[in-house]
Amino acid sequence: MYKLFKIIFLIFLSLISFNTLGLSSEEKIKIGLLIPLTGNDKEIGHQIIKSTKIALKDINLKEIEIYPKDTNSDPNKTIESALKLKEMGVKIVIGPVFYKSLTYLDEIQDMIFVSFTNKTLNLPKNIISGGVNATSQLKTIKKFIELKKLEKTILLTPNLDYKIEIEKAIKQSKINIYKHYIYDTEPTKLTAQIEEITNYKIRKQNLLDEIKRVEESNLIDKEDQLEKLKKKYTIGEVNFDSIIISDFEESLKSVITSFLYTDVSPKDKYIITFNQWFDESLLREEASQPIYFPSVNKKNLNNFENKFYKQFNEYPSYLSLLSYDLVGLIYYLSLNSNLTNINELFKKENSFKGKIGIFDIKDNKINHRLNLYQIENGKLKEIF
Repeated sequence: MYKLFKIIFLIFLSLISFNTLGLSSEEKIKIGLLIPLTGNDKEIGHQIIKSTKIALKDINLKEIEIYPKDTNSDPNKTIESALKLKEMGVKIVIGPVFYKSLTYLDEIQDMIFVSFTNKTLNLPKNIISGGVNATSQLKTIKKFIELKKLEKTILLTPNLDYKIEIEKAIKQSKINIYKHYIYDTEPTKLTAQIEEITNYKIRKQNLLDEIKRVEESNLIDKEDQLEKLKKKYTIGEVNFDSIIISDFEESLKSVITSFLYTDVSPKDKYIITFNQWFDESLLREEASQPIYFPSVNKKNLNNFENKFYKQFNEYPSYLSLLSYDLVGLIYYLSLNSNLTNINELFKKENSFKGKIGIFDIKDNKINHRLNLYQIENGKLKEIF
């Protein structure tokens, strides 16, 4: 794959000069960086700075300047730093990292903040969500469902704050969901809900009834049939062909385990999850495989991790990869827009190819075109 920005850079050299962008040769593209440089999350902030340094080196233009300011992961400190950036003439900012830090930023006029958050609900007009949001993930899953010609997909969402985000994403992605279940994360209640979803008790009783019927019969192959029946856990089909679980880590594993307990196997029904950021523990859960999930481009991620490690002797967080792409995205948009009209920067329909994948920009929203992966027999495979 060509290095990020190579095509963009060539187009820039051949077609566009800074005068046509409304910039003089002495003016700079000023990008603010609102990140935690102190407090418990400071390591995240320092990694983001390192990532932007790599991006600037790859772009290889002196016209871009990055101005980091501390948020301390605190809304009050965030707006204080944002106002300082405004005094410096910065109009566009990468950050903040956390949703809670956005609290007071709607008070600032004539600035755009491209946040790392993947939440999209109730964002002020000057906040752009740059994270991998639920809509992007469901659009990718929708593509997979259509590819496999699945007709009855159920979606399970934990009863947590982001369930409203998921409901919005279902509408925006236009994915065909047969039924949407909200489940309790408490293990006992979860198991009871999965039993109900899968009609487990009825299917279990079907098995017991069939065993009794065969036992009382005069069938010639009675013993063979009984032997086969006693190897089963249930009899009967469930009313779906695929399951989307919008959960993560140990909670996700609990949901899958509950399906296994109710005799619903991933070998018979497709189990699809949200972006797991290539959680290696899933590779060891062979009973839960195959499992499918959307995510960023794995090859690009590995290349970036290697580059980051060679330069800084540490591996980056996933937010570092996103910050790398956001620098390139803002630079790309600056080539096509006048930065003096900052409010129009993310309104026009645009697409940008980054390390994560393709960014689709329209109406002050960013969606990501993601890849889809399968884990089976302890190995990762790219589907598309």
